[in-house]
Parts: sequence; structure tokens; C-alpha cells
Amino acid sequence: MKLKNIDTGAPNGLSKDAVKDEFEKILKDLDNLQNLLYAEGKHSILIVIQGMDASGKDGLTRDVFTSMNPQGVNVASYKEPTKEELSHDFLWRIHHHAPAKGMIQIFNRSHYEDVLVTRIHGMTDDKTAKQRMHAINDFERLLTTHNDTHILKFYLHISHEEQLKRLDERLEDPQKMWKYNADDFRESKLWNNYMKYYEEIFTHCNEIPWHIVPSNHNWYKSYFVAKTLQKTLKGLKMKYPGIKK
Repeated sequence: MKLKNIDTGAPNGLSKDAVKDEFEKILKDLDNLQNLLYAEGKHSILIVIQGMDASGKDGLTRDVFTSMNPQGVNVASYKEPTKEELSHDFLWRIHHHAPAKGMIQIFNRSHYEDVLVTRIHGMTDDKTAKQRMHAINDFERLLTTHNDTHILKFYLHISHEEQLKRLDERLEDPQKMWKYNADDFRESKLWNNYMKYYEEIFTHCNEIPWHIVPSNHNWYKSYFVAKTLQKTLKGLKMKYPGIKK
């Protein structure tokens, strides 16, 4: 897979207004489906969100999941490992956030940071990263086969030009200045390295397929993820349990 060959914009011919109208209907359906997931208590959902800085991970979480019952949705965010986290195995900080049955768990960045940013900054070498990718496959297989966890992996695909535009907005827009981090511009200069390592992730960790989400247009990004989650939840054929005797 070559990310540069995949479009970052919404498909041609889509009506933004029509998509937004459908999106609102999907959100109402997701609220009902999440309640059913929680009540039945047989399955869990793990949402993995990866993407470059300014790809819209936080906004996606807000737009798609805040309409649901907060008792049934958890969010965990992962960044560069701390010294304590580095003293443990790399999945130590991940596993205790795996979703319980009936729950939707969102990873805003995830275990994939440990084969991505750690390589970018020389914390791990290529050999260790390949070993970790095998461990990640085992970990995801464990969740799906032993806890009925359904994993949806999304990479928010924006262009480098769009990223730089959004980073610049953080210098100019008072409502976005709080997001400003000088390190984001430093990381942006490593764009090609990130693309290389992401492509390796998609190649070696694809037993559970990745959804490459065109994300230059936020309205389409949120719709894509919501629609995918809706399809997954409907496919579980869930039923409300009866009165316990």
C-alpha cells in the first residue's frame, strides 16, 4: 500500500448537505445500538484511531461518540511512552484499557504508537518493531477470539498540505491556539518517515483490516466512521435480554 496513491478528499459527486443529513440519522441509530450493546452485554467494540497530528482524531471522537450514553463509552489516549511505561512490556499500558463486554472503547492513538513514534525517535529498532507487530497481531487476536471484541481500525488520511494548513490555523485562530505545540511542526518535517512506517503497519498488522479514511473534509471523515460502526453493530444481531429469573 502506498498512501500517496490514496485520495485524501471526499469522493467526487457527494453532496455535503445530503451526507450531513444522513450522518444525523446515523447518530440517532448509534445511540440506540450502543444502548442495546450495553444491555445485552455479549460483545464489546474497540475503536482504534490513528493519524498524523491535526488529522482530526479529537474532533472525530467528539462528533461521533458524544451522542451516546457516556456510561457505555470510554476513551484512552496514548502518546510517546513515559519512562515508567518504557520499563514495562510495550502492551502493559494498553491491555488494561481493553473494553469490557457491553462497552465501546476508543483508543485515540493506540498500541501502534509503539511501532511508530518509537521508531521515528530511535527508541526501538526495526527488528524490535517487527517483533512487536507480531505481538500486536496476537493481542488483537486474543481480544477478538476470547472476549468477543470487535476491532475497528481507522487511519485518518490527510494530505501533508492540509496538515500544514491546520497547524498554521493553531497559530491564528484563538479557539485553536490551545492545541498549538511546537513539536507538531517538528514532527511534520518527518512526514515521509511516518508514511513509510504507517505503510509497514498496514502490511504487517492487517489480520483485522484497516479503514483508510479520507480526512481532508471533516464532514466526510465523521460520516465514514459512523457508518462503519453502525454497520458493525447491526451485524451483531443483538437482542435486549428478558427479565432475569
